[in-house]
Amino acid sequence: MNLQAALDMGLNTAEFEKIQSILGRVPTLTELGMFAVMWSEHCGYKYSRPVLALFKNYKEAQEQGALENAGIIPLDDKLGIVFKVESHNHPSAVEPFQGAATGVGGILRDIFTMNARPIANLNSLRFGPLDNTHNRYLFEHVVAGISHYGNCVGVPTVAGEVVFHPCYNGNPLVNAMAVGVVDRDHVAGAAARGVGNTVIYVGSATGKDGIHGATFASVELGPDSDSKRPNVQMGDPFMEKLLIEATLEALETGCIVGIQDMGAAGLTCSTCETTTKAGTGMEIDVRLVPLREANMTPYEIMLSESQERMLCIVEQGKEEVVVSVFKKWGLHAAIIGKVTNDGMVRIKDKGEVVAEMPSTALTDMCPTYYLETAEPEYISTVQSFDPSSLKEPHALEEPKTYNECLLKLLDSPSLASKRYVTEQYDSMVQTQTLLLTGSDAAVIRVRGSEKCIAMKIDGNGRYCYLDPFVGAQIAVAEAARNVACSGAKPAGVTDNLNFANPEKPAGFWQFKRAVEGIADATEKLGIPVVSGNVSFYNETPAGPIYPTPTIGVVGILEKAELACGAAFQEEGDTILLLTAYQDPAYGLGGSEYLSVIHGIEAGHPPLLDVQGEKRLQELLVEAISGKLVASCHDLSDGGLACALAECSMLSGLGALTLFNPKENENIPPSALLFGEAQGRVICSVKGEIELRSLTKLCDKHQIECKWIGSVGGDTVRIALGTEDLISLKVDELKSVWEKAIPQRMSREYSL
Repeated sequence: MNLQAALDMGLNTAEFEKIQSILGRVPTLTELGMFAVMWSEHCGYKYSRPVLALFKNYKEAQEQGALENAGIIPLDDKLGIVFKVESHNHPSAVEPFQGAATGVGGILRDIFTMNARPIANLNSLRFGPLDNTHNRYLFEHVVAGISHYGNCVGVPTVAGEVVFHPCYNGNPLVNAMAVGVVDRDHVAGAAARGVGNTVIYVGSATGKDGIHGATFASVELGPDSDSKRPNVQMGDPFMEKLLIEATLEALETGCIVGIQDMGAAGLTCSTCETTTKAGTGMEIDVRLVPLREANMTPYEIMLSESQERMLCIVEQGKEEVVVSVFKKWGLHAAIIGKVTNDGMVRIKDKGEVVAEMPSTALTDMCPTYYLETAEPEYISTVQSFDPSSLKEPHALEEPKTYNECLLKLLDSPSLASKRYVTEQYDSMVQTQTLLLTGSDAAVIRVRGSEKCIAMKIDGNGRYCYLDPFVGAQIAVAEAARNVACSGAKPAGVTDNLNFANPEKPAGFWQFKRAVEGIADATEKLGIPVVSGNVSFYNETPAGPIYPTPTIGVVGILEKAELACGAAFQEEGDTILLLTAYQDPAYGLGGSEYLSVIHGIEAGHPPLLDVQGEKRLQELLVEAISGKLVASCHDLSDGGLACALAECSMLSGLGALTLFNPKENENIPPSALLFGEAQGRVICSVKGEIELRSLTKLCDKHQIECKWIGSVGGDTVRIALGTEDLISLKVDELKSVWEKAIPQRMSREYSL
């Protein structure tokens, strides 16, 4: 193979020369393809790895060679929570249904390969505006792909977020998260231990779909992206359901010593990564691999990313035990090779060696690059804008009517009801879901434990565009706050880092600053980052996406009956505003109000006090565990007015609220209503006893507790003294909120 072939596969000249040096010769086509996929950023993390070392758990696992398919934290003395998030952005851009569907399938395999039963799916989705025909097409088919796969495989989709913004035109973000439960004494690893042990291929047959999918995910999208459709895998959720049950049953036999999903890079990844972890080698013959198509070459077989496939390392002499389990479930189970002691990955074709290299050559020897960073030129410009200033040139004209502002915000697809999406998902399969979509976090009951798991995924690309460090901190704080609003203690983080081209200094600066922000916030909150994914090259000829780290947080709820939702509960309940710290800028920078009402995306993101956030979250967990709170909802996108409206729309109960003019005389009404200052939560409480007890707890945790009104009637009313700033019927609000997306999707569209 020559240099041009290497360049066509995404390698550079220096990397091609390094490959020749490692092998001591020119690589074969199969070898070059294997190096190309494993040395891509998607698999090798050659650009992101040095920065990810900022995460303590990642650095320790990397140094110990202990990186597994997903992260794990304790649930109780016996069980553990296994969870991870991954992206399928590029595949979803060119083939939205299968791209999104296989994203779900892939993340589920990362969970059950660790011997954990998947119990929940989540997703974070971003698209361009729905007034664009192609964006509507992408949105419809991504959601359909997720619902098809999740519903058919029998794992509930319980939480997520959907955002629309022009920066995602043609480059949607599809981040899939899965959560499972495992017996902590029986966690399955992904190391090919035991020289002489047998290598068994299980699951679906191998086809030509997904070849070079990893390298496709490591370049920018462009005019020729549609030609990359063959790089997108095809999923079969019914096959995956069989694979889940067969894998968990086979692991129970105790005969499997190592197991790994064939995800990105397929057989190449699963052979070299399992042997690197164990310090062993592996020899396989591609002609023993079950194939969907005739005449597949070794190159195609090793690089195929066909779905629903696993590689098992089985104790020598116990092969039939494992094979019989998979065959009982109607799945392929083929012995294709063995573990060796020479540290080499050796690929044969009917006995003839077609690829041979040290397993570490594909993993540990992947080059690492320390890329240049440079603050983007736009930063100083956008941060010079101060929307909280009452003086020219920054002073914003107050709206003539705040009712129209609230209705316009609720009609904005990013803030509107996501019922169009969620009604396509089965959230109740497995019958363990406690809190339905609409609450701040989903809560799942766990069989075999009194404890429950709360979970949420969150992010804000606009905040990160204005300041990647603070924006990423806020993403962590808000996801954790959402979990705490359900009554659960935040316990672990997984992150999906969606960024533009890292080889451009401005893009890598955004990435580095965001990772620093996540590391800082998680360390201060005491919530470890235990798994994650990096997705670079989210960029089209029209420009890059906003830097968009999405944060998945899982938390532990002591008992099911403590789960707390966002909807108001009863007429007459008292409404309280809990505030951990004051934001002198009111949180107008980067707000939905500033964007939707004024068409401005500038300023600093809201102020974040991580220690204040920690006090607030500790307060919420303690208050909800003491049954002092009837409902709980955090203030985020759209501010106070949108949060109150959501609590009312979810319950059908109105809210009558009153604010003191003297206390708010220096705050523009728009900031009071729509500012997105962080560290704030709306709670409702039932009686005087609960109110007094909660007030004492707030004093203990240094949280301001302010009475703002009561639940009741059929109207959401927000008054400043004697003046009604907002007064709208709940039914009117709900009608606008629920119709926003369906109305836009009802338009005729075509490719």
